[in-house]
Amino acid sequence: MSRRVHRPLEDQEFDFVAGMAQGTPVLAYFTGTWPKAVEACRAMDAVVAELAEEYGARLTAVRTDITRCPATTRRYGVTGAPTVVLLRSGEAVATHAGPMTPAQLRGLLDAAGL
Repeated sequence: MSRRVHRPLEDQEFDFVAGMAQGTPVLAYFTGTWPKAVEACRAMDAVVAELAEEYGARLTAVRTDITRCPATTRRYGVTGAPTVVLLRSGEAVATHAGPMTPAQLRGLLDAAGL
């Protein structure tokens, strides 16, 4: 995983890292550890890392486990993994549930004006 992808372990850490972005959009990447989610989440790890490197300082990527951050998961309506939620000032501006290719994630980010 890229150094540009933060891994909060608790809800409070998610809020701290997201707050540290200070106006930079946050790509919240939700993962799961149950058997059906693991393979898809591993594939998304590489996609998110690639795009986090590509977008550099224009984007803060935060990886979090659904079971370890239940309040954050509920706040953004995440029901499965992998799911990405693009946040601006704490508000969701784009969401996608399920695996994505780098081109699909780039399209989501570009459509949101990144």
